[in-house]
Amino acid sequence: MKILVAGQGGREHALLTALGADSSSNTPSTPHTLYCWPGSDAIAELAARPDASDVPTLVAWAVSEGIDLVVAGQEKYLAEGLADQCKAVGVRCFGPSQHATQLESSKAFAKDFMARHHVPTADYTVVNNEAELRAAATTLPVVLKYNGLAAGKGVSVCHEPAQVDEFCERVYQQELYGKDTVVVEQCMFGPELSVICAIAGDEYRMFPHARDYKPLLDGDAGPNTGGMGAVASKDIIDAELSTRIEADVIRPTVAGLVADELDYHGFLYFGLMLTDTGPRMIEFNCRFGDPEAQAVLPLLEGSFAQYLYKAAAGELDNSLLQVKDGWSVGVILASAGYPASSSKGDLLSGLDAVTHLFHSGTRKTEAGYVTNGGRVLCCVAHGNTRAEAVAAAYAEADKVSFDGMQRRNDIGTANFD
Repeated sequence: MKILVAGQGGREHALLTALGADSSSNTPSTPHTLYCWPGSDAIAELAARPDASDVPTLVAWAVSEGIDLVVAGQEKYLAEGLADQCKAVGVRCFGPSQHATQLESSKAFAKDFMARHHVPTADYTVVNNEAELRAAATTLPVVLKYNGLAAGKGVSVCHEPAQVDEFCERVYQQELYGKDTVVVEQCMFGPELSVICAIAGDEYRMFPHARDYKPLLDGDAGPNTGGMGAVASKDIIDAELSTRIEADVIRPTVAGLVADELDYHGFLYFGLMLTDTGPRMIEFNCRFGDPEAQAVLPLLEGSFAQYLYKAAAGELDNSLLQVKDGWSVGVILASAGYPASSSKGDLLSGLDAVTHLFHSGTRKTEAGYVTNGGRVLCCVAHGNTRAEAVAAAYAEADKVSFDGMQRRNDIGTANFD
């Protein structure tokens, strides 16, 4: 099978690793042929880079190359209509339409969807300008969300008036993310949980639950990032809570997708907060989470490629995938200055000693790999218990060094009773 993944980060590196491990429909001598666009130097060791400049030329290339399956990794390409363009030319794609992707690309669209289909979430107001925002954000703490895509940097949890001022500066004065509305949301409290599903029409499958760590520093201190690590296991919550999440959140969402005729085929990420009154939705992502993918995907066994190939056509054949027992932990190593800035060109050492490593932001030079982004690497390990997985992941992370390296030291331990 010829498979193309759209994206370039640690999530895509993990997806390609999982897809490449599946040779179920092939002889050992003819594994799946993998491609990735735009890819990265590290991903190029697993997958060839197509000659494309944008989504339309990528889809045209997929037709000419006879690609069997396109897997959407990065949300940007879904928002640009990747799935729609694939469908128009008869290329099978596991990823939602541009319209359905508004569940991620528009916070207001998502909140209205939740309200319409009775998916529990925080109370909210959509505002059109700074004056309306300040009028709506008088009770602190409050959550402010730029409506459109902002590479994970458009959300601010404001505990002080100065933080509201900083958000307004970024959004209205600097216009860092563009010009769009803002969602002003009631602040919720509790541990977070990531639930990622494969959805095909009215069918769904939950992958092992995960918890990511967005703040930069130990103890959930410091600024929010794209995620400093993740822990995953089918045992991360008890069966009773998992059943409640499925009944209160997952099923109403899938029913809503069908009722709204969104014809959803793809991954759907449910970002949840486990409040005192039950699970509440924070956000949707229309793809696998990052860094959750790096922790969740190594727990899957079986025929991942065949599973997604069938799912893209509307069939979830759950017999093709099994879930390992135990726990998986991924520790992100970030560059100096992240998330406010990003140091590039710092030489990485120790990579050859790490067993399970996903590249998020690196570039290959004659001297070796160097930093090329905010989040640089994710070191991942498995353990029979959470403690074993945590210890193993940090033992892997200890092997890597580069100037200005940042990491949290409580991934997999913080936010557990």
